Amino acid sequence: MGHSSERVVIIGAGPAGLTAAYELGKYGKPAVVLEGDDIVGGIARTVNYKGYLFDIGGHRFFSKWDEVNDLWREILGDKFLARKRLSRIFYRNHFFFYPLKAANVLRGMGFVESLRILASYLRARLFPHSKEETLEQWVCNRFGARLYRAFFKTYTEKVWGIPCNEIHADWAAQRIKGLSFLSAVRHALFPGRENQVKSLISSFHYPERGPGQMWETLADRLRESGQEVLLQRRVVRICHEQGRVTHVVTHGPAGEETFSGSEFISSMPIRHLIRALHPAPPAVVRRAAERLRYRDFLTVVLIINRKEVMPDNWIYIHEPSVKVGRIQNLKNWSPAMVPNQEKTSLGMEYFVFKDDELWKRSEAELIQLATREIAQLGLARPEEVEDGTVVRMPKAYPMYDNGWAENVDCIRLYLQANLRNIQVVGRNGMHKYNNQDHSMMTALYAARNIMCAEYDLWAVNS
Repeated sequence: MGHSSERVVIIGAGPAGLTAAYELGKYGKPAVVLEGDDIVGGIARTVNYKGYLFDIGGHRFFSKWDEVNDLWREILGDKFLARKRLSRIFYRNHFFFYPLKAANVLRGMGFVESLRILASYLRARLFPHSKEETLEQWVCNRFGARLYRAFFKTYTEKVWGIPCNEIHADWAAQRIKGLSFLSAVRHALFPGRENQVKSLISSFHYPERGPGQMWETLADRLRESGQEVLLQRRVVRICHEQGRVTHVVTHGPAGEETFSGSEFISSMPIRHLIRALHPAPPAVVRRAAERLRYRDFLTVVLIINRKEVMPDNWIYIHEPSVKVGRIQNLKNWSPAMVPNQEKTSLGMEYFVFKDDELWKRSEAELIQLATREIAQLGLARPEEVEDGTVVRMPKAYPMYDNGWAENVDCIRLYLQANLRNIQVVGRNGMHKYNNQDHSMMTALYAARNIMCAEYDLWAVNS
């Protein structure tokens, strides 16, 4: 499908990379997608363990972008299921519905504590932090210090592994934008009203066999149309001269391979992109890349010998006495996620760094830990756990710690000024906490830029 010098070389076969190839195909532009792993989808893959399917992190398919919703439906058709949402927060040995329900909060927190939370909120509105540089300041200004400590601090620090006053406010602005104390209260008092704040939506879509089904189906379509999707091609060098990338070199089953192109799109972690550039960029750019940090992630899947364990899609665990951060009830995302409806599979999610003691534990030790904690939370008895497995996902979340914005800006400005024919897209490609739909929009815009549009990819989800 076209000479190699005319094609677009796309690094990464996650939602962004595959979407870019699909969009380019609509314009008749040839592309090759290079994926270092042996499966497509990135973190949005579906993992299969003895017929039990599970999602890494829980991927709701919900977007305010109509063209993204249309694309999802175009790919999966009737395999794209509408699902009701039920999620709760476990805190102080109580389950709190999220989005909040007034009576449930009053029962769980008590009338006096609820009044204290309200007073704390009013105090924050009257005397807000003059600066909003950290997540702690951002949340306290919108919810009050007392609710921040109850519902935000413990869970957020469990997710990121650093104090909330070391997390940049941009993370909160992106992840819980539009949500405030008043919007949460309005939803609690009037739950029947439709709410477009993503944190409060009451329904979403989900592929019948997990998110990977979306990207596996799209990869098959690309191959059928002549666009190449090549797995186990880990990019080791990105070669450039005179202000343009000329080719990339991969390592895989066939040894080293070279892929030339006229344009390049990268969704690989931006730190690795800078490391792979040949010749190497200036030292200041390399230092900026090395300062970028990631939070890693592991899922312990427990097979429970019980038909119903909990009614939720997922539960946020704010309880500090356990290490687990979130629990996915996979059959409640889609019945097809379990091969036997008399059983239940739970995804116990732990947020870690790769050099953590927890990351280094064996699979057996992690299954023992998850079994002990599911029993401590009162959700299942140890003897009901009949099997389990572990999946580790490095670089799951780009971190918004101190200096993050300056480091990303340094890299972005270098790429824009010195390498005119490469664009970065997606979550890790931009070191930006994008959801699937945001990643897809950066990819659609990148593809259209190649066809002479002028979109600013960095404006997506800003």
